[in-house]
Amino acid sequence: MIAKSQFLYADLHIHTVYSADSILQPKLLVDLLAMHSYIKVVAVTDHNSVRGCALVVDLARVYSDILIIPGTEITTNNGDMLVLGTFELPPKPWTPESVADYARSIGGVSIVAHPFRTYGMGEYAKNVKVDAIEVLNGGTSKESNAQAKEFAKGLGLPGTGGSDAHQRAELFSVCTRIDASLNVDSVLAAIRKGAVSAQMSRADLFF
Repeated sequence: MIAKSQFLYADLHIHTVYSADSILQPKLLVDLLAMHSYIKVVAVTDHNSVRGCALVVDLARVYSDILIIPGTEITTNNGDMLVLGTFELPPKPWTPESVADYARSIGGVSIVAHPFRTYGMGEYAKNVKVDAIEVLNGGTSKESNAQAKEFAKGLGLPGTGGSDAHQRAELFSVCTRIDASLNVDSVLAAIRKGAVSAQMSRADLFF
């Protein structure tokens, strides 16, 4: 039996069927989250879409111990960004600066996704006032994740982790440990102040 922790464990980068390249059904996501032994928070971050967020939140209402963070992954003209804490898309045109400004204006969080992978922002992120860098991405090589971690450290920014799952087998491969209460505002505040750490998930996922 797993000891109760003061921390939350979250997968902060997940795609459902509302992303064109994902086959992960919202109900399956919620069911697997409810079964998981310690990851109880996920961010729904479909590509340039928020269509699935409200549905996943609604499906999860029957569970008092899990939390769904609404969000999106935006394809900007200089690389991908996650926006957490929104049921709406940022206004176009989508530049890193405008997306970060939008996140800030709604009390959300902006995160540079997989900066040193395809569609990543790379060094350009130095020019953008984001809240965090994704330093552990389940679909990214060990070397590129390590580069992202050093990059975030150099910028003095928090590092987050997410599976970037597009199907069941990819879910919860990595996670973010968060010192926060089980509500969206507390989680977003913890990310902004750096009360987070990215880590690989344990093998005993559901038991």
